[in-house]
Formats: sequence, structure tokens, C-alpha cells
Amino acid sequence: MPDSELARQLADLLPGRVRFHEPMKLHTTWRIGGPADIFVEPQGVDDLARALAFARRENLPVAVIGGGSNLLVKDGGIRGLVIKIGEGLAQLEILGARISAGAGAKLARLTRAAKEAGIGGCEFLAGIPGTVGGAVIMNAGAYGKATGDICTAVKLMDEAGRLAERSGAALGFGYRTSSLKGSKLIVVEASFQGVFREPQAIEAEMKGILEKRKQTQPLGHPSAGSVFKNPPGTSAGFLIEQAGGKGMRVGDAAVSHVHANFIVNLGRAAARDVLELMERVKMLVWQKYAVELEPEVQILGED
Repeated sequence: MPDSELARQLADLLPGRVRFHEPMKLHTTWRIGGPADIFVEPQGVDDLARALAFARRENLPVAVIGGGSNLLVKDGGIRGLVIKIGEGLAQLEILGARISAGAGAKLARLTRAAKEAGIGGCEFLAGIPGTVGGAVIMNAGAYGKATGDICTAVKLMDEAGRLAERSGAALGFGYRTSSLKGSKLIVVEASFQGVFREPQAIEAEMKGILEKRKQTQPLGHPSAGSVFKNPPGTSAGFLIEQAGGKGMRVGDAAVSHVHANFIVNLGRAAARDVLELMERVKMLVWQKYAVELEPEVQILGED
């Protein structure tokens, strides 16, 4: 079937929620990325199931993204169908000290809701960009705490559009990973267990975390957060800095002078610039410390 006919059919199926040749730089915090052939942002679980059924019927490859805060899309873009789990799946519900959040809910909204409800436990997420779904899949964390510590259950959708629930304990949480990473299961919703705490105490802790981020992270330029995972017993930023990596640059991609594990977009960086810079940084650290850095960012698309 011609691409134009596929596009028309999907647009009829999900009116107003489908875009074609969508620049992915609009959907990543790095502000980098080529076009997606077909881009869909579901407005609920039914939309999501319909989009998956369409892709399955037409044998289209599917890529699922969230807030794009831990994502590098290559300059050639992404073939097939890109599904963004965003505002259409961002509901929040509070039951006692438990918060149920749609996968598209931004972490900033989650932490704000927890603070207002007097629920402690989510403070460490303050200032982390991205969405609930991405945080669960990557087990996002900071300051010694991680999403898996408070996630009690998730609702998932498979390729056939079927919903299922799993406990947090069944998700194989590890350092910046879970059993969901690399799988074809899509996080639709997650539940987090907190503890009752005074809102003023929660706010004070969050303010301290945000102030520390402001002082130690390059918030003035687009980035994707930490580029490399921390090796056991040390930090990637420390190794990169000690190896002389701060300020290294390829095109408009540069290793931040503020935090060496951040690569910032100084204006017009392309994915190829970031990838080349990542390889140079890896080589630098390997030559000095014989430590092989492993990317924390997800890389999608083609050259």
C-alpha cells in the first residue's frame, strides 16, 4: 500500500493526533533528531491500542517515546511509526499515601502533586525531566534513590493492545534499568507508595535538590542529562573530567564545563556530532583508566 494511503488511513483512525515527517528535535530535550515517518500522540489507552493494531496490520516498525529527556534520535530520523506517550496519558490519582500516575505524566507534575497532598518519598525526582513511563523503564533516580524504590505496580500494554498489571517487584529494577527496557511492553500507568509527611518539609527538601541541580548541572543549554552510566565505585563525570574531557567539542556538541557527564547542544548540534563526541570521550577515559563507559541515553533512528 502506498505511504500516502497508509497516512490517510491512520489519520482517519486518530483524527487530529497524527503528524507526518515530524521533526524529532521537537520532542527531545537535546533538540536534536531527524523526522519520524508517522508520529502519533495517543489521547488515551484506546487510541494507543488502535495505533498498535494499525502498525501490526500494516507491518510497520514501532518506536515508543516519552518526554525525550534521555533520548538521541539520529539525523536520518525514524522509519515507521513513533508513538509518544504524553499528555493524553497523564492522569493522576491519589489514594491515601499512594499515587497512581499515567505514563505520560511529567515528573514535575508528580512531585508537585505529592507535595500538595503531603506525600513524601518522591522528593528525589525533583528536577529530573521526563515522564513517569520513562522513569519506570530506566529506573530514574538521584542522590541514592531510584524510581524502583517506590514503584509498587505498573499497568502495561502489549503489541496486541492487551492490558496487564505487574508488581514493582517483578520488574527487575537495577541501576538505570528494568526488565521493561528493550521489551515491547508499553507502560500505561504506574503506582507509587509514599509516606505521609508535612508539605513544608517536602518543599524544603525539593528546594534543596533543585538548588543543588542548578549549581552542578548545565541548565542553560539543551542536554539529555547524564550521557554515560556511572561505573561501579565511581562516577562517569569524575572520570571524564580527570581525563581532560571537559570542554571537548564536535560541531555544536560540547562536553559541559559545569558537569563532564553532560553533553550540551550549543545551538545547531547534530546527532552525528554527539555520537562522535561520545566516542571520543569513551576513548579518552579508556586510555587513561581502562574503564569502558556505557551510554545511559537511548539512541534511536538511522544515519
